Amino acid sequence: MKYLSQILNKAILIPVLAFFTVSYASAQEESEGLYETIQNLSETELILGVLTLGLLVVALLVLLAVIYTLSVVKMIVREKRVKEGLPVEEKSETTWSSWLTKVNDAVPVEEEEEIELDHDYDGIRELDNHLPPWWKALFWVSIVWGIGYMLVYHVFDAAPLQAEEYEIAVAEARAEAEKMANVIDESSLSFTDDPAHIENGKLVFEANCAVCHRNDMGGQVGPNLTDEYWIHGGSAEDIYMTIKNGVPEKGMISWEDQLTKVQIRNVTSYIHSLYDTEPDNPKEPQGEVYKYEEE
Repeated sequence: MKYLSQILNKAILIPVLAFFTVSYASAQEESEGLYETIQNLSETELILGVLTLGLLVVALLVLLAVIYTLSVVKMIVREKRVKEGLPVEEKSETTWSSWLTKVNDAVPVEEEEEIELDHDYDGIRELDNHLPPWWKALFWVSIVWGIGYMLVYHVFDAAPLQAEEYEIAVAEARAEAEKMANVIDESSLSFTDDPAHIENGKLVFEANCAVCHRNDMGGQVGPNLTDEYWIHGGSAEDIYMTIKNGVPEKGMISWEDQLTKVQIRNVTSYIHSLYDTEPDNPKEPQGEVYKYEEE
Protein backbone atom coordinates (compact mmCIF):
# COMPACT_ATOMS: atom_id res chain seq x y z
CA MET A 1 0.00 0.00 0.00
CA LYS A 2 2.86 2.37 0.83
CA TYR A 3 4.53 1.87 -2.54
CA LEU A 4 1.20 2.22 -4.37
CA SER A 5 0.59 5.53 -2.63
CA GLN A 6 4.05 6.79 -3.53
CA ILE A 7 3.62 5.76 -7.16
CA LEU A 8 0.23 7.50 -7.39
CA ASN A 9 1.64 10.62 -5.76
CA LYS A 10 4.43 10.82 -8.31
CA ALA A 11 2.07 9.94 -11.17
CA ILE A 12 -0.06 12.96 -10.26
CA LEU A 13 2.47 15.53 -9.10
CA ILE A 14 5.07 15.15 -11.85
CA PRO A 15 2.68 15.69 -14.83
CA VAL A 16 0.88 18.51 -13.03
CA LEU A 17 4.12 20.33 -12.20
CA ALA A 18 5.42 19.81 -15.73
CA PHE A 19 2.17 21.09 -17.22
CA PHE A 20 2.16 24.30 -15.18
CA THR A 21 5.87 24.90 -15.78
CA VAL A 22 5.51 24.61 -19.55
CA SER A 23 2.28 26.63 -19.53
CA TYR A 24 3.84 29.47 -17.57
CA ALA A 25 6.90 29.57 -19.80
CA SER A 26 4.89 29.81 -23.01
CA ALA A 27 1.92 31.84 -21.74
CA GLN A 28 3.30 35.23 -22.76
CA GLU A 29 4.16 34.11 -26.28
CA GLU A 30 0.98 32.20 -27.02
CA SER A 31 -1.71 34.22 -25.22
CA GLU A 32 -2.68 36.30 -28.25
CA GLY A 33 -2.54 33.33 -30.60
CA LEU A 34 -4.64 31.24 -28.22
CA TYR A 35 -7.24 34.00 -27.95
CA GLU A 36 -7.50 34.24 -31.73
CA THR A 37 -7.73 30.45 -32.01
CA ILE A 38 -10.61 30.33 -29.52
CA GLN A 39 -12.41 33.10 -31.41
CA ASN A 40 -12.12 31.15 -34.67
CA LEU A 41 -13.52 27.92 -33.21
CA SER A 42 -16.98 26.83 -34.28
CA GLU A 43 -19.78 26.24 -31.78
CA THR A 44 -19.36 22.47 -32.09
CA GLU A 45 -15.62 22.68 -31.46
CA LEU A 46 -16.18 24.87 -28.41
CA ILE A 47 -18.73 22.41 -26.99
CA LEU A 48 -16.37 19.47 -27.58
CA GLY A 49 -13.54 21.40 -25.92
CA VAL A 50 -15.64 22.19 -22.87
CA LEU A 51 -16.81 18.57 -22.61
CA THR A 52 -13.25 17.32 -22.90
CA LEU A 53 -12.09 19.69 -20.18
CA GLY A 54 -15.01 18.59 -18.01
CA LEU A 55 -14.11 14.93 -18.48
CA LEU A 56 -10.49 15.63 -17.52
CA VAL A 57 -11.61 17.41 -14.35
CA VAL A 58 -13.97 14.54 -13.48
CA ALA A 59 -11.20 12.00 -14.11
CA LEU A 60 -8.85 13.94 -11.83
CA LEU A 61 -11.48 14.11 -9.10
CA VAL A 62 -12.14 10.38 -9.41
CA LEU A 63 -8.40 9.68 -9.14
CA LEU A 64 -8.13 11.83 -6.03
CA ALA A 65 -11.18 10.06 -4.56
CA VAL A 66 -9.54 6.69 -5.22
CA ILE A 67 -6.32 7.80 -3.54
CA TYR A 68 -8.24 9.11 -0.54
CA THR A 69 -10.31 5.90 -0.32
CA LEU A 70 -7.14 3.80 -0.38
CA SER A 71 -5.66 5.87 2.43
CA VAL A 72 -8.85 5.44 4.49
CA VAL A 73 -8.87 1.68 3.88
CA LYS A 74 -5.23 1.52 4.88
CA MET A 75 -6.01 3.40 8.08
CA ILE A 76 -8.92 1.06 8.93
CA VAL A 77 -6.85 -2.04 8.30
CA ARG A 78 -4.07 -0.67 10.47
CA GLU A 79 -6.47 0.17 13.28
CA LYS A 80 -7.97 -3.32 13.16
CA ARG A 81 -4.58 -4.96 13.31
CA VAL A 82 -3.66 -2.76 16.28
CA LYS A 83 -6.82 -3.82 18.15
CA GLU A 84 -6.19 -7.49 17.42
CA GLY A 85 -2.61 -7.21 18.61
CA LEU A 86 -1.21 -8.16 15.25
CA PRO A 87 2.12 -6.75 14.09
CA VAL A 88 1.77 -3.48 12.24
CA GLU A 89 4.22 -2.05 9.79
CA GLU A 90 5.79 1.04 11.20
CA LYS A 91 4.60 4.15 9.40
CA SER A 92 7.29 6.01 7.57
CA GLU A 93 6.57 9.71 7.73
CA THR A 94 6.91 11.14 4.25
CA THR A 95 6.75 14.74 3.18
CA TRP A 96 3.38 14.09 1.49
CA SER A 97 1.83 12.32 4.49
CA SER A 98 3.22 14.94 6.86
CA TRP A 99 1.69 17.68 4.76
CA LEU A 100 -1.68 15.89 4.68
CA THR A 101 -1.62 15.48 8.44
CA LYS A 102 -1.03 19.19 8.96
CA VAL A 103 -3.59 20.27 6.39
CA ASN A 104 -6.32 17.98 7.73
CA ASP A 105 -5.36 18.43 11.41
CA ALA A 106 -5.72 14.66 11.65
CA VAL A 107 -5.26 12.78 14.90
CA PRO A 108 -3.19 9.58 14.59
CA VAL A 109 -5.02 6.32 15.18
CA GLU A 110 -2.86 5.61 18.21
CA GLU A 111 -4.04 8.85 19.86
CA GLU A 112 -7.77 8.59 19.08
CA GLU A 113 -8.56 7.57 22.64
CA GLU A 114 -7.68 11.11 23.73
CA ILE A 115 -10.47 12.60 21.61
CA GLU A 116 -13.00 9.77 22.05
CA LEU A 117 -16.40 10.85 23.40
CA ASP A 118 -18.67 8.76 25.61
CA HIS A 119 -21.07 8.04 22.78
CA ASP A 120 -21.02 4.48 21.50
CA TYR A 121 -23.60 3.20 19.03
CA ASP A 122 -23.34 -0.51 18.34
CA GLY A 123 -19.59 -0.30 18.53
CA ILE A 124 -19.40 2.88 16.49
CA ARG A 125 -17.49 5.45 18.49
CA GLU A 126 -17.78 9.21 18.18
CA LEU A 127 -14.60 11.22 18.04
CA ASP A 128 -14.18 14.91 18.75
CA ASN A 129 -12.33 15.67 15.52
CA HIS A 130 -11.82 19.24 14.44
CA LEU A 131 -12.75 20.54 11.04
CA PRO A 132 -9.76 20.54 8.67
CA PRO A 133 -7.95 23.90 8.66
CA TRP A 134 -8.29 24.17 4.86
CA TRP A 135 -12.08 23.80 5.18
CA LYS A 136 -12.26 26.55 7.81
CA ALA A 137 -9.97 28.74 5.71
CA LEU A 138 -12.24 28.35 2.68
CA PHE A 139 -15.24 29.18 4.88
CA TRP A 140 -13.69 32.44 6.09
CA VAL A 141 -12.38 33.32 2.63
CA SER A 142 -15.92 32.85 1.26
CA ILE A 143 -17.30 35.23 3.89
CA VAL A 144 -14.63 37.85 3.20
CA TRP A 145 -15.14 37.43 -0.55
CA GLY A 146 -18.90 37.85 -0.18
CA ILE A 147 -18.53 41.03 1.87
CA GLY A 148 -15.99 42.41 -0.57
CA TYR A 149 -18.21 41.56 -3.54
CA MET A 150 -21.18 43.33 -1.94
CA LEU A 151 -19.14 46.44 -1.16
CA VAL A 152 -17.49 46.63 -4.59
CA TYR A 153 -20.53 45.87 -6.76
CA HIS A 154 -23.55 46.98 -4.71
CA VAL A 155 -22.41 49.60 -2.21
CA PHE A 156 -19.65 51.65 -3.86
CA ASP A 157 -20.48 50.69 -7.50
CA ALA A 158 -16.74 50.42 -8.12
CA ALA A 159 -17.17 47.77 -10.82
CA PRO A 160 -19.95 47.00 -13.33
CA LEU A 161 -22.41 44.17 -12.81
CA GLN A 162 -23.02 41.54 -15.49
CA ALA A 163 -25.76 43.55 -17.23
CA GLU A 164 -23.54 46.64 -17.26
CA GLU A 165 -20.59 44.61 -18.52
CA TYR A 166 -22.78 43.39 -21.38
CA GLU A 167 -23.82 46.94 -22.28
CA ILE A 168 -20.19 48.10 -22.15
CA ALA A 169 -19.10 45.20 -24.36
CA VAL A 170 -21.88 45.96 -26.87
CA ALA A 171 -20.95 49.65 -26.94
CA GLU A 172 -17.27 48.81 -27.48
CA ALA A 173 -18.18 46.38 -30.27
CA ARG A 174 -20.32 49.01 -31.98
CA ALA A 175 -17.57 51.61 -31.66
CA GLU A 176 -15.07 49.15 -33.11
CA ALA A 177 -17.46 48.32 -35.96
CA GLU A 178 -17.92 52.02 -36.73
CA LYS A 179 -14.17 52.51 -36.57
CA MET A 180 -13.57 49.64 -38.98
CA ALA A 181 -16.35 50.89 -41.24
CA ASN A 182 -14.62 54.27 -41.42
CA VAL A 183 -11.33 52.85 -42.65
CA ILE A 184 -10.70 53.98 -46.21
CA ASP A 185 -7.44 53.55 -48.09
CA GLU A 186 -7.03 57.05 -49.51
CA SER A 187 -3.99 55.98 -51.54
CA SER A 188 -6.04 53.72 -53.81
CA LEU A 189 -9.48 55.26 -54.15
CA SER A 190 -11.94 54.11 -56.79
CA PHE A 191 -15.59 54.57 -57.61
CA THR A 192 -18.03 51.98 -56.31
CA ASP A 193 -21.28 50.88 -57.95
CA ASP A 194 -22.67 49.28 -54.79
CA PRO A 195 -26.37 50.36 -54.65
CA ALA A 196 -26.25 50.74 -50.85
CA HIS A 197 -23.21 53.00 -51.05
CA ILE A 198 -24.72 55.03 -53.89
CA GLU A 199 -27.98 55.48 -51.96
CA ASN A 200 -26.10 56.58 -48.85
CA GLY A 201 -24.05 59.02 -50.95
CA LYS A 202 -27.26 60.43 -52.44
CA LEU A 203 -28.74 61.10 -49.00
CA VAL A 204 -25.56 62.77 -47.78
CA PHE A 205 -25.26 64.84 -50.99
CA GLU A 206 -28.84 66.07 -50.87
CA ALA A 207 -28.50 66.99 -47.19
CA ASN A 208 -25.20 68.84 -47.49
CA CYS A 209 -24.17 69.53 -51.10
CA ALA A 210 -27.39 70.18 -53.03
CA VAL A 211 -27.62 73.72 -51.69
CA CYS A 212 -24.66 74.70 -53.91
CA HIS A 213 -24.84 72.07 -56.68
CA ARG A 214 -28.63 71.32 -56.78
CA ASN A 215 -30.13 67.86 -56.40
CA ASP A 216 -29.56 67.03 -60.06
CA MET A 217 -25.94 68.31 -59.79
CA GLY A 218 -26.57 70.85 -62.57
CA GLY A 219 -24.70 73.49 -60.57
CA GLN A 220 -25.76 76.70 -58.85
CA VAL A 221 -23.19 78.43 -56.65
CA GLY A 222 -20.93 75.46 -57.24
CA PRO A 223 -20.08 74.01 -60.66
CA ASN A 224 -22.00 71.50 -62.74
CA LEU A 225 -20.92 67.98 -61.67
CA THR A 226 -22.52 66.03 -64.50
CA ASP A 227 -20.42 67.16 -67.45
CA GLU A 228 -16.84 66.29 -68.37
CA TYR A 229 -15.36 69.56 -67.14
CA TRP A 230 -13.66 69.57 -63.76
CA ILE A 231 -11.94 72.40 -61.91
CA HIS A 232 -10.03 70.21 -59.47
CA GLY A 233 -9.95 66.93 -61.39
CA GLY A 234 -12.57 64.27 -62.00
CA SER A 235 -10.87 61.09 -60.77
CA ALA A 236 -12.10 59.30 -57.68
CA GLU A 237 -9.14 60.59 -55.69
CA ASP A 238 -9.61 64.18 -56.98
CA ILE A 239 -13.31 64.33 -56.10
CA TYR A 240 -12.74 62.65 -52.72
CA MET A 241 -9.97 65.05 -51.74
CA THR A 242 -11.98 68.08 -52.95
CA ILE A 243 -14.86 67.09 -50.67
CA LYS A 244 -12.55 66.22 -47.80
CA ASN A 245 -10.35 69.34 -47.91
CA GLY A 246 -12.83 71.77 -49.45
CA VAL A 247 -12.00 74.82 -51.55
CA PRO A 248 -11.92 77.67 -48.99
CA GLU A 249 -11.03 80.33 -51.59
CA LYS A 250 -14.21 79.45 -53.51
CA GLY A 251 -16.39 79.23 -50.40
CA MET A 252 -16.49 75.40 -50.16
CA ILE A 253 -15.80 74.23 -46.62
CA SER A 254 -13.85 71.13 -45.66
CA TRP A 255 -16.20 68.27 -44.84
CA GLU A 256 -13.55 66.17 -43.12
CA ASP A 257 -14.82 66.96 -39.62
CA GLN A 258 -18.51 66.60 -40.49
CA LEU A 259 -18.58 63.50 -42.68
CA THR A 260 -16.90 60.15 -42.19
CA LYS A 261 -14.46 58.80 -44.75
CA VAL A 262 -17.06 56.25 -45.83
CA GLN A 263 -19.66 58.99 -46.38
CA ILE A 264 -17.18 61.03 -48.45
CA ARG A 265 -16.37 57.92 -50.49
CA ASN A 266 -20.09 57.29 -51.03
CA VAL A 267 -20.72 60.90 -52.11
CA THR A 268 -17.80 60.61 -54.53
CA SER A 269 -19.34 57.49 -56.12
CA TYR A 270 -22.80 59.07 -56.21
CA ILE A 271 -21.42 62.09 -58.08
CA HIS A 272 -19.78 59.75 -60.58
CA SER A 273 -23.05 57.83 -61.01
CA LEU A 274 -24.73 60.99 -62.44
CA TYR A 275 -21.95 61.69 -64.91
CA ASP A 276 -23.16 62.50 -68.42
CA THR A 277 -26.78 62.94 -67.29
CA GLU A 278 -28.89 65.92 -68.40
CA PRO A 279 -29.91 68.15 -65.48
CA ASP A 280 -32.43 70.93 -65.87
CA ASN A 281 -30.80 74.26 -66.66
CA PRO A 282 -27.18 73.12 -66.28
CA LYS A 283 -24.50 75.65 -65.42
CA GLU A 284 -21.88 76.49 -68.06
CA PRO A 285 -18.79 74.29 -68.15
CA GLN A 286 -15.94 75.18 -65.79
CA GLY A 287 -12.44 73.78 -65.64
CA GLU A 288 -10.73 71.27 -67.91
CA VAL A 289 -12.02 68.17 -69.67
CA TYR A 290 -11.54 64.87 -67.86
CA LYS A 291 -12.22 61.61 -69.71
CA TYR A 292 -13.02 58.64 -67.48
CA GLU A 293 -12.13 56.12 -70.17
CA GLU A 294 -8.56 57.34 -69.93
CA GLU A 295 -8.24 55.99 -66.33
